[in-house]
Amino acid sequence: MSAANMKQRRDHIELIAPFGAAGSVTLPGSKSISNRVLLLAALAEGKTEIAHLLASDDTRYMLDALKTLGVEIDEQTSLCTVTGTAGSFATRQADLFLGNAGTAIRPLTAVLAVASGNYHLSGVARMHERPIGDLVEALCAVGATIRYAEKEGYPPLQIGPGEIDLSSPVHVRGDVSSQFLTALLLALPLTQQDAVIRVDGELVSRPYVEITLNLMARFGVNVARDGWREFRLAKGSRYRSPGRIRVEGDASGASYFLAAGALGGGPVRVNGVGRDSIQGDVRFSDALVELGAQIDIGEEWIEAQAPEHGQLKAFDLDLNHIPDAAMTLAVVALFCNGTSKLRNIANWRVKETDRLAAMASELRKLGALVKEGEDFLEIKPPDAISGGASIDTYDDHRIAMCFSLAALSGVSVRINDPDCVAKTYPDYFEHFARLIEAPVIAIDGPSGSGKGTVAKRVAEVLGFHYLDSGALYRLVALHAQRTKVAVDDTSSVATLARDLPVEFRDSEIYLDGERVTDAIRAESVSEAASRAAQIPEVREALMKRQRHFRRAPGLVAEGRDMASVVFPEAALKVYLTASAEARADRRYKQLIEKGLDANLATLLRDIRQRDARDSGRSVAPLQKSADAQVLETTDLSIDEGVDQVIRWFSKA
Repeated sequence: MSAANMKQRRDHIELIAPFGAAGSVTLPGSKSISNRVLLLAALAEGKTEIAHLLASDDTRYMLDALKTLGVEIDEQTSLCTVTGTAGSFATRQADLFLGNAGTAIRPLTAVLAVASGNYHLSGVARMHERPIGDLVEALCAVGATIRYAEKEGYPPLQIGPGEIDLSSPVHVRGDVSSQFLTALLLALPLTQQDAVIRVDGELVSRPYVEITLNLMARFGVNVARDGWREFRLAKGSRYRSPGRIRVEGDASGASYFLAAGALGGGPVRVNGVGRDSIQGDVRFSDALVELGAQIDIGEEWIEAQAPEHGQLKAFDLDLNHIPDAAMTLAVVALFCNGTSKLRNIANWRVKETDRLAAMASELRKLGALVKEGEDFLEIKPPDAISGGASIDTYDDHRIAMCFSLAALSGVSVRINDPDCVAKTYPDYFEHFARLIEAPVIAIDGPSGSGKGTVAKRVAEVLGFHYLDSGALYRLVALHAQRTKVAVDDTSSVATLARDLPVEFRDSEIYLDGERVTDAIRAESVSEAASRAAQIPEVREALMKRQRHFRRAPGLVAEGRDMASVVFPEAALKVYLTASAEARADRRYKQLIEKGLDANLATLLRDIRQRDARDSGRSVAPLQKSADAQVLETTDLSIDEGVDQVIRWFSKA
C-alpha cells in the first residue's frame, strides 16, 4: 500500500475560487514509464538503477508483484535498484493482487503466460470489469494456458504452464486498449523465438506503444515494424540492463498544470518533460496552442500562459493519440468561447471507470450542456459556471485532477474522494495549491505591538488561513525537548523542523495530535526557540513549511521575515508598531487580568531590552520592509487596527 493510502482518506476537499495560477511544478515520474521500466528491469540480465521512479498505488502493485515473483528489489528514497532475472522468475506459483493497475495486470498476464508456473491474477472490483479477453485470446491462440476464474473476458485469471508456438503470427485487436499490444511486445522476447504480431483494426493510443518500443530498445531489444499493423521480434533477443535509467516526469499529469496556466493567467511551468520526451501526452501542449494559449517549451520543461488577448477558442479535435490528457481538455472546454467537441475517445469507457459517462455527468453539474456519444463528447459551456458543485470522482484519479481546474472559473468546487489521486499522483492537490495565487498579508512588528491579535482577527474577517510563524520555532523547541534532542544538535533539530507534525486548527495548535497551544509559551520553550531560530538549517526547513500555508482563499502570515524573505511578493505588508510605554501597559493589563503579579517599570525595561536585542540580531533582525505600510497602534483599538489593514488590503 502506498504511503498516501496509509493516511486516513479524505471524504472531500473544497477548492475555493483562487485569484489565478502561476508558478512551477516538478512532476513525479510517469506511471506508464515507471511500470514498464520496473518489469523490463526484472526481466533483464544485470542490475538496473532506476531514478525518479513514481511512488504511487499503481507502481506499488507492480513492485509488490515482482517481489512476490522472487525479484530482488532495493528501494531507496531517490533510487530503486532491480536485480534482473534474465527472464526467469524464481517463484513458480503465486497469487498476485494488482488493484486497478492496468499497466501491471496486462503485461504481467502476458509475461507469466510464457513462463512455466501457476499464477492467479486479480484486482479490485473495477479491475474485474475491465476487459482483457482480447489479450487472453491472442495468448491462448499460440499455446498459453489461461482460464477465467469468474467472468469470461475479464480478470481474475488463472495462468498455468503452456507450450508457446510462434510459427504463425500473433493476432490482437488494437481498438480496445494499446496495453494489449504492449503486453505482447514485452513478453514475446522471453520465448526465444521469431515472433510476428499483427494488429487487427485501428490501433488506439499509439504514443503509448511508442513508449514501449523506446524502452525495449533501451533494454537491448529492437522491434521492426510495418507501420502500426505488424511488429517483428527476432529470435535470440534478450533484455540487458542499461545500468541506470531515469524516469521522465508524468506528461499526463503535466496537462492539469499547463491547463491551469492557460486558464489562470500563468505562467505555469512544469519541469520534467519537454521537447525530448518519449511520451505522447506532451502533445497536449499542441492542443492548447490550437485553443490560443501561449506555450513555450524547452528540453525538459513546458510553460503555459493564457491567450494574449481574449479567451480560449472552442475546438473540434480527434484526441485518440492523447486519451488521458484529453480528459483535461473536457474541463478546459468550459472556458472556451463556444461549443467544443472531443472525438475518437471510445476507449475512455474501458478505463478506471466509464469516463465518457462520468465526465458528461460531472460537466453537467457545472452547468454545461453535454452531448455524449459512443466515442465523443460535445460540450457547450454555460454563461457562468455553477458554483458549489460537488464533483464525484468514481475512484478515478484523472477525474479528480482535471475537475480541480473548474475552480479557476472563480467559483468554489468540492472534489469528493480526492485521495484517489494516489493511484498515480499522491501529491497532486498539494502541488496544485502551490500554483494558485492565494493572496498573502504579511504582518510584523515589535513585541507587544498587537501584531498577533490583529493578524488573527484579519484572518477571521476575511476567512483566510492564519500562520503564526513564531509558533513554529516554539514547536520545534518543544518537539526537541519531548524527543530529548539537544537544541545545539544542528542536524537533528533541522530534521525535526522538516518533519514537524503540526496542525493549526480552530485557533488551537496541535503537535503530533496533542493540543500544545499553552505549552509552547513556557519560558524554557521560548528560550530554546530563540536558539533554534539562529540555526540556518532550521530556518530553511521552516521557510518551506511556512510557504506551504499559502493556499486559497488567502493567508495572513504574522512574524519576523514574513514580508522580507518568506513572502516577498505578499499582496500587503504591514508593520505594526507602538510606543514602548503603550506596549508595556498592554502587557501589564494582560498579566493582571490573568491574576499574575506584574510591575510596569520592569515590563517597560524588558520591552526596551528586547527591542534592542531583536533589532541587533544577526539572523532575521526586526526591521520594516521598504514597501510595508506602517500601522501605529499606540492610540488605536484592536478593531481600528483590523479595519485599517482590511482597507489597505481592499486597495492592494
